[in-house]
Amino acid sequence: VQLQASGGGLVQAGNSLKLSCAVSGSALSLYSVAWFRQAPGKEREFVSALNWSGGSLRYYAESLKGRFTISRDSAKNTVFLQMNSLIPEDTAVYYCAAGRRLRGSKRAQDYDYWGQGTQVTVSS
Repeated sequence: VQLQASGGGLVQAGNSLKLSCAVSGSALSLYSVAWFRQAPGKEREFVSALNWSGGSLRYYAESLKGRFTISRDSAKNTVFLQMNSLIPEDTAVYYCAAGRRLRGSKRAQDYDYWGQGTQVTVSS
C-alpha cells in the first residue's frame, strides 16, 4: 500500500485548506485511513479517521471537531481533510496513514502504512 499526501501550503489564519491522500496498491485489505499531524518539537497526534470499507462513521480529535472534516472519494481511492478556520496552532506536517487491524484507531502504532507528509503553515 502506498499513500501520497498533498495539498499543504502557507495560509493566513482564518482561511481553509484541503488535503488529499491518494491510496494505491493492495487497498482492499485496509480497515482505516487516518490523518495525523506533527508540529515541531511535539509528538505526532491524531487528527481524524474513517473506515476504508465504507459507512458514515468518522473519528475526530476532540479539539478539532467542527473545524476539520474527513471524507472519501471511493472512485479515486482518495481521502480528503477539509480544514476550516485555521489557526497558527494547526501548523504541522500532516500525514495520512492506513491500517489493517483496527477501525478508527487514534493511535499511530495501529497504522501500518504512512505517506510522506505535507507541510501546513498557518500565519497569524
